[in-house]
Amino acid sequence: MSVFDRREFLQATGFATAGWLLCGTELSAKPQAPTGELLLAPFRFDVSPPLGHSLCGGWITPVVDIVDSLEAIGFVLLGAGKPIVICAVDWTGLLNEAHIAWRAALADAAGTTPERVAVQCVHQHDAPFACLEAEKIVAAQGDLPHIVDLDYFNRCLESGRKAITQALQEPVPITHVAQGEATVDRVASNRRLVGLEGTVLSQRGSSSRTPFHQRYPEGLIDPHLKTVAFYQNERKVAACHYYACHPMSHYGQGHVSADFCGLARKQRQQDEPHCLHLYFNGCGGNIGAGKYNDGSAEMRPVLTQRIYDAIVRSEANLAPEAIASLGWSTQEILPPPRDIHDPDEILKQIEDKSRRVVERNRPAYTVAWRRRYERGLPIVLSALHVNSASILHLPAESFIEYQLRAQVSAPERFVACAAYGDGGPWYIPTKEAFPQGGYATTVAWCDPQMDDLLTGGLHKLLLEAKS
Repeated sequence: MSVFDRREFLQATGFATAGWLLCGTELSAKPQAPTGELLLAPFRFDVSPPLGHSLCGGWITPVVDIVDSLEAIGFVLLGAGKPIVICAVDWTGLLNEAHIAWRAALADAAGTTPERVAVQCVHQHDAPFACLEAEKIVAAQGDLPHIVDLDYFNRCLESGRKAITQALQEPVPITHVAQGEATVDRVASNRRLVGLEGTVLSQRGSSSRTPFHQRYPEGLIDPHLKTVAFYQNERKVAACHYYACHPMSHYGQGHVSADFCGLARKQRQQDEPHCLHLYFNGCGGNIGAGKYNDGSAEMRPVLTQRIYDAIVRSEANLAPEAIASLGWSTQEILPPPRDIHDPDEILKQIEDKSRRVVERNRPAYTVAWRRRYERGLPIVLSALHVNSASILHLPAESFIEYQLRAQVSAPERFVACAAYGDGGPWYIPTKEAFPQGGYATTVAWCDPQMDDLLTGGLHKLLLEAKS
């Protein structure tokens, strides 16, 4: 299917119906005993961009070489109603209709519906940042780098269809699930340093050589890497790892890499070639490695080892238990855009050839979100509930507070969060963060009421698990 077949796509997937225009609508039922034998079909496919392709939206150096490959890794769950698809992608982001197109393609291959598909990006920056509407906007200028090459984008969708089709030929029975966690040593720190007047005085970022950035405490983070693993009796079949932190050691020179989180995942995969290992970035919108990372090439293997060690520790005491309940629940939200963004003025800025590329490309994402809102295409939040574990799939660059709130609201459950799903809103600060200022609030396309909508949606997802 071409990415341009929008009308047919919306009709086929149900996004054009009135029901999808409602915010906070429940789309599926609470966890229940599996309806039949549970099966898991693991898949993976290469999504490395071609030489010369734009990276991180086109405002850093394009692809010079592939240091190590980018992958999309996931699995299809069968036997609990319609198939469920979960996928992690080594891209900066999938926004708006690009994210919808990925979910639709994987759903089509798995024989399910898009609301039963979660696609989450890991958010490396030497990687594609795909938004089809933004691509249309910048392509019309004629002199800007492309956001994403559409032929390459469609090839990735076709690779995903083929990978799932092949995986479904040999699914593996799963009988047990286990969960574990470990504290990560010297990686994450809060990016926002707030002064006595209650405003952000400095951003620590993903790397820093500023001495006071290293001097101050980590701040509010989630220090734990969590793992949820699926078993066929005693054999571990798939292990999903969750940790909240911007996953860049260094970037911007065109050397494509899965970076330290992806490299740690690959190292663990080499340890256990018969178990599928997936890595998901949690709510890392305001979290980076800047306290511990100076951005040098030498720090990449150091950070890789720290994540790898945490993965190993999180799996050290896994205790598989028989799967007694498994369910998939969803909520949809449609947060309004901020009223400070005038689309006509933004388009004038994009057309201003005297400006830098980043000042013209990046605003296209702002316009894309407003147009998406006007079309009534909501964000779908989803959760996989297995026994006492709940895995939440969140949008965009959500702040760490959302992850911590979710965990606190369900203390009797093992709550793992995967953010960087539908990236349309870009950053998702808390409503308290907006008056504090800082970089993240300047690139948050949604109104602060997004906080209430997202928090409410997560609360409802977890209520499904408790009921």
